[in-house]
Amino acid sequence: MKTIMAKKEDIQRKWFLVDAEGKTLGRIASGIAEVLIGKHKPIFTPHVDTGDHIIVINANKVQYTGKKLKNKIYYHHSRYPGGLKAERLEELLKKKPEDVLKKAVRGMLPKSILGKAMIKKLKIYCGTEHPHTAQSPENLKI
Repeated sequence: MKTIMAKKEDIQRKWFLVDAEGKTLGRIASGIAEVLIGKHKPIFTPHVDTGDHIIVINANKVQYTGKKLKNKIYYHHSRYPGGLKAERLEELLKKKPEDVLKKAVRGMLPKSILGKAMIKKLKIYCGTEHPHTAQSPENLKI
């Protein structure tokens, strides 16, 4: 028995559509990350981007458990002294609700050039409309 190592030429990418309405943030993010990485395919190879494209609709209707709206804080640093910025989940949802899901998925992807290529295949929209109907995405149940 031989181990198959996928090459760039062997990969066939599909487009999937995910409706995030009523789903918990962490559970939907882990399902999306699995498809972006390509672990759902039999030709999965860790050093090759074998994942598919994902379109997420209704990103503003994701559920949050517990007291996350008040207590969860997202940090980022400006790389200047004293440049630590903090923002609560509640505030981030008012400004950019699609960024919450994107940050959750990004944290589950590899921290390398490969992870940056994978996150580019994720398209998130707040409403039910999306401009990717020409790709004829399949519904994905997570």
